[in-house]
Amino acid sequence: MSTEDRVDAARERVVRFMAEEGKKNTRQRGVIVEGFLGAGGHLTLQELQALVREQEGAVGYATVYRTMKMLEEAGVAVERNFGTGQARYELAEFGTHHDHLICVGCNRHIEFEAQLIEERQDQIAERHGCLVQHHRHEIYGLCADCQ
Repeated sequence: MSTEDRVDAARERVVRFMAEEGKKNTRQRGVIVEGFLGAGGHLTLQELQALVREQEGAVGYATVYRTMKMLEEAGVAVERNFGTGQARYELAEFGTHHDHLICVGCNRHIEFEAQLIEERQDQIAERHGCLVQHHRHEIYGLCADCQ
């Protein structure tokens, strides 16, 4: 599924979730959602707030926080913590999966897909009688620029 398809699916899911849960579709909430969907990265709440303030100057941190929690509930956003003590959010995978390389020098995040790793994890889980529901694979090291 392409990134554009994932973003479209996320938009549809947000609209459906808000209708089902009786949530208001405010202008600020819409700007935050579109800012998150358009960013395409691993954003902190502060980074997302700075991004959306370019369009909607009065967006507060609490509004960004509540909107991102709503996106998590809707299955659109995933909170990640890469060992820095600061949560980052990324778009949910919608049927795809990727893992992360994280530079401990500059905190750069590199997403990768490796079918061989996925197959091996499934084999290990099966051997131990485990039915995998989800997983996270994070590799910490130094990127080429920081070595």
